[in-house]
Amino acid sequence: MTLQLDDYRLLGRSGLRVSPLCLGTMTFGLQAGWGSEDAEARAMVDRYVDLGGNFIDTANFYGGGGAERVLAQSIEGRREQLVIATKYSLIMRSGDPNACGNHRKNLVQSVEDSLRRLGTDYIDLMYLHVWDGLTPVDEILRAFDDLVRAGKLLYVGISDTPAWQIARMQAIAELRGWAPLIAVQIPYNLTQRTVEREYMGMAREMGLGVLPWSPLAGGVLSGKYSAADLETSGQGMDSRKAINLATGRLTPRALEIAGVVDAIAAETGRSSAQIALAWTLLNPSVTAPIIGARTLAQMQDNLAALDVELDDDQRGRLDTVSRIESCFPYDMLGPAAAARMFGGIKIARHGSAN
Repeated sequence: MTLQLDDYRLLGRSGLRVSPLCLGTMTFGLQAGWGSEDAEARAMVDRYVDLGGNFIDTANFYGGGGAERVLAQSIEGRREQLVIATKYSLIMRSGDPNACGNHRKNLVQSVEDSLRRLGTDYIDLMYLHVWDGLTPVDEILRAFDDLVRAGKLLYVGISDTPAWQIARMQAIAELRGWAPLIAVQIPYNLTQRTVEREYMGMAREMGLGVLPWSPLAGGVLSGKYSAADLETSGQGMDSRKAINLATGRLTPRALEIAGVVDAIAAETGRSSAQIALAWTLLNPSVTAPIIGARTLAQMQDNLAALDVELDDDQRGRLDTVSRIESCFPYDMLGPAAAARMFGGIKIARHGSAN
């Protein structure tokens, strides 16, 4: 089944309607060579909204606040129709121990700063950006709830945090009647499927919509790299290639997976990026992959992934080349364990995806 940007989906266990592809803004407001010019950023927002898109993701850390400022210019006069998500956690003032982390003081100050940069009086969805391993969960959840009750945040979510901690936080929020988490951002693509082990099932069970970041593995799945790019070039962190090498996204295995993506793209007359994005949408836990285009042309190419249909053979080839190894406890919870547990009795959970 093909989709359009205005085929809206509910986000997690909430009534919030969002588009099936989210427009990411990490390239907005950047001075680095791989960032987007402000005019190009505004053109992307214009085209995305014109096509029915309503879900835009940013963060206070992107461009040192520049992404939020550019986004504010781009949405002027139409803010109410959009779902704007931003984040807090990463350091915003060097040397200030309270200008980073997940605690209440940083959250409150970050919300006020983001509201000012975005030129709005409320944020639709606020994420904890990265788990700090220090702040008590009840402090985070209560601070989130206070800001929701104050009307400054409408919904809250979480990103880059251990799955067990997210499940714990959601259970505490539900038991105490605090604002629940409705979304989780995690890296998910054909080169990074380890999140399938814990995060996808956790998200379904706990009522969180999954929003994959880096669905193209930093561009590795767009077909732009070859084996020659595996050689370190002596560049710093001022290029996408250097970043991908440093973060382990650009590897021989990743290029092997990208080769299968490229082959299917050639067979279907599609771009490699469209094939890779379409694959992420096959997972029932995924609400909306976050596209991080640098140019209008890249964004329009990415959006065309919504009408890509992969047949069983193509899905099988992508699954085979990208398959991850099972691990405990899942490698002992298969058919053999079921036979020992149920003795051949057939039992199914009605309506379950498991």
